[in-house]
Amino acid sequence: MGRGKLRIYLGAAPGVGKTYAMLSEAHRRVERGTDCVVAFVEHHGRSRTEVLLHGLEHVPRRELSYRGGTFTEMDVDAVLERAPAVALVDELAHTNVPGSRNAKRWQDVEELLAAGIDVVSTVNIQHLESLGDVVESITGVRQRETVRDEVVRRADQLELVDMSPQALRRRMAHGNIYTAEKVDAALSNYFRPGNLTALRELALLWLADRVDEYLQQYRGEHNIDSTWQARERIVVGLTGGPEGRTLIRRAARVAAKGSGSEILAVYIARSDGLTSASPKELAVQRTLVEDLGGTFHHVIGDDVPSALMEFARGVNATQILLGASRRKTWQYILGPGVSATVAARSGPDLDVHIVTHAHAGKGRGLPVARGARLGRSRIIAGWLVAVGGPVLLTLLLAGMENSPGLANDVLLFLFLTVVSALIGGLLPALASAAAGSLLLNYYFTPPVHTLDVAEPRNLVAIVIFFAVAVAVASVVDLAARRTHQAARLRAESEILSFLAGSVLRGETALDALLERVRETFAMESVALLERTSEVEPWTRTASVGPAPALRPDDADVDMPVGDRMALALSGRVLPAEDRRVLAAFAAQAAVVLDRQRLVDEAERARRLAEGNRIRTALLAAVSHDLRTPLAAIKAAVTSLRSGDIEWSDEDQAELLEGIEEGADRLDHLVGNLLDMSRLQTGTVTPLIRETDVDEVVPMALVSVPPDSVELDIPETLPMVAVDRGLLERAVANIVENAVKYSPDGTPVTVAASALGERVELRVADRGTGVPDDAKERIFEPFQRYGDAPRGAGVGLGLAVARGFVEAMGGTLTAEDTPGGGMTMVLTLRAAQGHMAPGAGLPTQVTS
Repeated sequence: MGRGKLRIYLGAAPGVGKTYAMLSEAHRRVERGTDCVVAFVEHHGRSRTEVLLHGLEHVPRRELSYRGGTFTEMDVDAVLERAPAVALVDELAHTNVPGSRNAKRWQDVEELLAAGIDVVSTVNIQHLESLGDVVESITGVRQRETVRDEVVRRADQLELVDMSPQALRRRMAHGNIYTAEKVDAALSNYFRPGNLTALRELALLWLADRVDEYLQQYRGEHNIDSTWQARERIVVGLTGGPEGRTLIRRAARVAAKGSGSEILAVYIARSDGLTSASPKELAVQRTLVEDLGGTFHHVIGDDVPSALMEFARGVNATQILLGASRRKTWQYILGPGVSATVAARSGPDLDVHIVTHAHAGKGRGLPVARGARLGRSRIIAGWLVAVGGPVLLTLLLAGMENSPGLANDVLLFLFLTVVSALIGGLLPALASAAAGSLLLNYYFTPPVHTLDVAEPRNLVAIVIFFAVAVAVASVVDLAARRTHQAARLRAESEILSFLAGSVLRGETALDALLERVRETFAMESVALLERTSEVEPWTRTASVGPAPALRPDDADVDMPVGDRMALALSGRVLPAEDRRVLAAFAAQAAVVLDRQRLVDEAERARRLAEGNRIRTALLAAVSHDLRTPLAAIKAAVTSLRSGDIEWSDEDQAELLEGIEEGADRLDHLVGNLLDMSRLQTGTVTPLIRETDVDEVVPMALVSVPPDSVELDIPETLPMVAVDRGLLERAVANIVENAVKYSPDGTPVTVAASALGERVELRVADRGTGVPDDAKERIFEPFQRYGDAPRGAGVGLGLAVARGFVEAMGGTLTAEDTPGGGMTMVLTLRAAQGHMAPGAGLPTQVTS
């Protein structure tokens, strides 16, 4: 059975109708005869959504008990046993109740897909992990329930459920989303028009990127080279000259006129001798284009216009922006230039903009050589000059009444040989020299019209002509070859300089390096392969591009890196001279991979060192702090069991009280150790509920003497969104710590107040206080400040309290108490609908 297909309804904001759309789709499928069931759908009290649940088969949910409450979650086993064709699973980013089969609902969905069941699900844009910070900056709400982007990107179908901000606010005002008492707070906070507009734009842009991936994949699968103008992509052609900054800024202004436009600056290191590129200027231009939100690309191309067009069509560009030529007028005899050539080749689907600038027409110097690797057209032209030129010259000279003389004839034929060498290279020049020698002998050396030579000096002249022609042709060809080699070496040095710079900058993005290889050599895909031994199969460590090779033998080009690693490229066969640069890229990829693994090893070593430090501190604490209450309990029990002494009722009560106090201390210490272990392993999963602070705080004070604390908690205090059990433990640890350091007879003050969307709980003591440089250290595990007596705890109370508070989305800090002492400030978020007017909604919003 194959893997099931996943369809996701992506919501731009809560309440736009994702669940409604999903249920409507379910009814359509049921009408078509599809076996469709509701695995888990929440209607959130919305009547129209609830109506759509009627008529659909529901798989019973699984009930779970957690902290005295009963909750329901999707029963994965029941859905797998039912084995429907399609299962409806709402709220993909939902966090399951502790004790569930999986921690997250999307993991439950993965199991259903692996079993061949199609799944239809929903998720809001604010629950995507990569957008968490952006959504928080816009709305002021930090989403606690998130789903990784790649989970949503892997969906077979993505459908955006969208609605204008005005329509959504009308739906909210009509009570179709929240109950009446929550509407005003929602409209004035989370559902402000600006927030909804920004979330809508986020959803559209994120989905546009996903659609673009589908488009690129489709174009690649169907070998489509023509431009599809689905999105504006502006390619900026850079030469490394001073006009590059003007072009980049102009491209940014053009891109700003259309939302979603992209800027791709490309520098083509041409192998025909263009020497005007300044590495320093290129570095400045690279920084500029990245600051403006674009990307910089470095590509090698033998023919600059062709390479630029190939790059533009490869990225599905819609516009190319080039600078006006810096050449002077007379230099156009060497050719039309890159801008004119690109404009002529662009076709109707690709716009070319020629931008004027301050350096246009002021000259750039002659290129060192016009060509390096001769094209087919130049070779044909060289042969035409080599063969046709001597014939035409012979007809011209033979038709003249007054011959210029044999010496001048030899010079004219020698000129043709040099021209053919410049155009076509060595072989056409040799042919021109041979043809010229024969024609000189036959038509211009007495006796004419024969191959005989009457005078020895004429024979010497013809021989010298042939020798000079061959020598000149060889020198010209050698110079062209040397120029070609120099140009290639310069281009290679630029790439190697880039690699060296990336090493110095400590860049460790392996995928980015492989993408650079793919762009530089114009490949379809690049993969870094590795194996543990020569007999083991290859594994793909990293790859870019479609259909990367699984083995070096499957690739068009493979570059080994040692005995157990290879860089595999697919797309075309590279010439031998390109393999030197490819070897440098392969070596750099190996270095980056090793660096990543070293970083991972260092992080694991750091965690082990931290664990060893905590274990060492724990052993030191256990050696005394845990043994002290045990010793007290042991002594009291031994005394009570002794038959030599007759204990009075008061003495027995005192001994029993000592046993109880020792057991309580021991229970408190062990509890803190277990809580710290949960925090260290990341297994604390708070169950957020609306709670009154004045109900939790008194419960947290049962372990301290009644007269040691003064409470000041108003009854009008807003409710907070917390885990009741975690808040109680945190407050208990904070208060016990304050009582421990407060002077005898001086009570600790516990006061609470509301500040906008926050509720602050302040626990103030009148002890000696803590210096500013130690205010953060007291929250570290196994830290006890000052001369705290042994047996006063293992130093975990405040560390556990901060961990629990931060797990609930709050903060815990230390401040100086006015007049002496220390105040612990515990800040919590007010519950939705219970905050001061104007504050942002603090809890998660679901649809």
